[in-house]
Amino acid sequence: MVSSASTQRTSSEQAQFFSYGEAANPIRSGLTALVPYRSFSPAFFQEPGSAVLPLDLSEELGCAGPATGPSLCANFIRLDQGELRTAAVATSQLFFVAEGEGETAACGERFAWSKGDILVLPAGGDAIHTCAHKAAIYWVHDAPLLRHLGVTPSESRFKPTFYSHRDSQRHLAEIAESPSGAKANRVSVLLGNSAFPQTRTVSPTLWAMLGILPAGQEQKPHRHQSIALDFAVACQPGCYTLIGTQLDDDGKILNPHREDWLEGASFVTPPGYWHSHHNESGADAYVLPIQDAGLHTYLRTLDILFSSSGGLATETPLGD
Repeated sequence: MVSSASTQRTSSEQAQFFSYGEAANPIRSGLTALVPYRSFSPAFFQEPGSAVLPLDLSEELGCAGPATGPSLCANFIRLDQGELRTAAVATSQLFFVAEGEGETAACGERFAWSKGDILVLPAGGDAIHTCAHKAAIYWVHDAPLLRHLGVTPSESRFKPTFYSHRDSQRHLAEIAESPSGAKANRVSVLLGNSAFPQTRTVSPTLWAMLGILPAGQEQKPHRHQSIALDFAVACQPGCYTLIGTQLDDDGKILNPHREDWLEGASFVTPPGYWHSHHNESGADAYVLPIQDAGLHTYLRTLDILFSSSGGLATETPLGD
């Protein structure tokens, strides 16, 4: 028999009630902030001393920081001799070496790295990075997602995984020279992990790709529901991305925001926005988008679409 003292007959203080129209789309009603356009200058890498710079948009996003998007935080790491420690309450951390060479100790292992290499660490991946001279690293992790959920990781879902620049470039060249690569809208290599055969991503949450944007080419507009934290690996003036919410009748982006690439810079492509990449320079360019598409792929919500003459096309792309 339930005692009257334990019976709840009135709503709790935190309980709220809304009509469908008031709450079904909180972004449209202005309650949930849009992910903003933003770029981050590589000037930080040229300053003296070792340091970490979170690329923080938490104020604009209305969430606890640091956060570059609702689920991801990107950071610039500058190594100037000696060592530097990084730590994040995250399931996944990705480190891309933009410049220099050195070594990282994490998860009981040591990894020697140089320009272009990528290291992905699981939960518990506190790391100590050492460098004899100078190095620049792009670091992305999913701590904002865990902070939102109010959780901490209880286990490591994969082993520390190293992707060498040499192997990435070799696979990228093979794709570019293949019959399908020659006809593809984009030429890129997606990085995967054998622990995640369903999503073919580097971790349960993170998706990463190394892509080439050949000189004089344009990659047609496309969109996906994951946020993209793009890092310009190598480029010359004349490389840029157009971003917008709508397409015209010819499949071009209406009233686009233009984001010019700068080598070593990072920029945000908001989820669900159309974007196209353009290279009007005389040299090939390389870009590394990192997204929360591992999570979206598992949830079946990634929804990649490409524009085409006369309508939209759903594709299984070779890259972002």
